[in-house]
Amino acid sequence: MTDRWTALDFEGELLTRRRMIAYGRRFARAGRGAWYSFAIEVVWQFLVQTTRFRVRGARHIPKTGGVLVASNHLSFADPTTLTAFCLAAGRVPRYLAKASLWKLPVVGAVMRSGRHIPVYRGAATAAEAYRDLVASVRAGECVAIFPEGTFSNDPDGWPMRGKTGVVRAALETGAPVIPVANWGTHHLLPSTAKLPRGLPRKTVELVAGPPVDLSDLVGRELTRAVLEEATARIMAAITELLVALRGERPPVAA
Repeated sequence: MTDRWTALDFEGELLTRRRMIAYGRRFARAGRGAWYSFAIEVVWQFLVQTTRFRVRGARHIPKTGGVLVASNHLSFADPTTLTAFCLAAGRVPRYLAKASLWKLPVVGAVMRSGRHIPVYRGAATAAEAYRDLVASVRAGECVAIFPEGTFSNDPDGWPMRGKTGVVRAALETGAPVIPVANWGTHHLLPSTAKLPRGLPRKTVELVAGPPVDLSDLVGRELTRAVLEEATARIMAAITELLVALRGERPPVAA
């Protein structure tokens, strides 16, 4: 019998290798570009052999229109697992990366093919640095972001305070921000490791929640206070998803 399950059929179940393969067959393909598509297929085959996914909440990612998918950040493997999650939800994620990557052979081809978004580190203002992010969201793209801007330095892996720059796209465009908790990638590829640790296979859990309510902040002047409030709400939503996933809460700061 043909395996005709969808991503939602096995919500919360640990995917076997067979189901991981079937999960990959449901990936969105239109608009990926040749080089980005090639990179996705190569990395996914590696993940099929080294991980077991448990996914929940993909229904919260809208099928069309500009959207920001905001995740916590623990490992260099995070973009690979978050990409798979978005693809299975029917969206091709674009990522922010430093503009210099576009000048590199192969890597530059992947960045251009995938319509990823250059960040101009030397820009005079934050608005200038993230202008292409805003344009991409307005064009109806799904943009995946890591608001912390770097790996969490919390010893237990809890999210840190987020950076305010990327929320400009949400507040300027009114696009929804979908929080995602991504857990287990730090076992597959610890931040201090040079090579992945695929044996034994690692469990990676991804769960998305409903859009973060920023409605009262959209349209207001983008002061530091407004940007910090929006960022804090996004990080709080990600943390709550992680609390539910892990079954514990981060320690209260003294």
